[in-house]
Amino acid sequence: MNLRHCLFAAILASTASASEAAEPEYVARDYVGDGVFSRGIEGPAVGPDGHLYLVSFGRDGTIGRVRAQADGSGKAELFVELPAGSTGNGIRFAPDGAMYVADYSGHNVLRIDAEGSVEVFAHDPRMHQPNDIALAPDGRLYASDPDWKNGGGQLWRIDRDGSVHLLETGMGTTNGVEVSPDGKHLYVNESVQRNLWAYDLDGSGNVSNKRLLMSFPDHGLDGMRTDVDGNLHIARYGAGTVAVVSPEGRLLREVRLKGEKPTNVAFGGEDGRTVYVTLQDRGAVEVFRSARPGREHGR
Repeated sequence: MNLRHCLFAAILASTASASEAAEPEYVARDYVGDGVFSRGIEGPAVGPDGHLYLVSFGRDGTIGRVRAQADGSGKAELFVELPAGSTGNGIRFAPDGAMYVADYSGHNVLRIDAEGSVEVFAHDPRMHQPNDIALAPDGRLYASDPDWKNGGGQLWRIDRDGSVHLLETGMGTTNGVEVSPDGKHLYVNESVQRNLWAYDLDGSGNVSNKRLLMSFPDHGLDGMRTDVDGNLHIARYGAGTVAVVSPEGRLLREVRLKGEKPTNVAFGGEDGRTVYVTLQDRGAVEVFRSARPGREHGR
């Protein structure tokens, strides 16, 4: 990159940062407009390059990359096409820059490098439909695995060597999954049953002390992320909101969106306080500012 391009990138980043800081907190606006992504829109995750990545750019079986523009919008482009038979859902980035993708139709977790090379990182034929994944501070992955047809679900751990371990079966329709900032707790929600569960995690990645953190009276639960304080930001599918829930299970606020069917959320931006929300009914991305950064910011 030459000096002119470096200066332009620095000015653009500075402009975007100032624009972010000036936005009111918890007020959603459009970032990527209607129909750019299919109804399979999910993910999302911010990569080490600062760009937003999410699945189903134009159609299922793809991953798109969204670059921030000076006017505060995002411009989407194709990043990679997944192998035949694979359909992406949740995305997470490891500290080394590797992208991990839940492949629900292939019963895999995929690993994709910065150049877009795709490999199967983990596979188990017992998986119903790997949906969302969470990356713990120790490098282990956790995957929700709903059985939508029968209203059931499972929970998996994927170790750093790609080995797969079934942690629990016989659950409800497991969907959003996340780890606390200190890596000591695992959270899993069930979409249809509208329950949010918490577990303790030990040093080997095993779960114990399962407890019901919170139940919702209506609508569905989908993807979720924690901020640095451990507050969960949960996509409330059908409610058109993102619920912010404390680690103790107290509803702190609900952020109203334009769309009604949010599928997932991710933190990003220069200060980690920008929350990106994928909307199934719009095929779009909305964004709002949070009071606190996401747990993975600046790691």
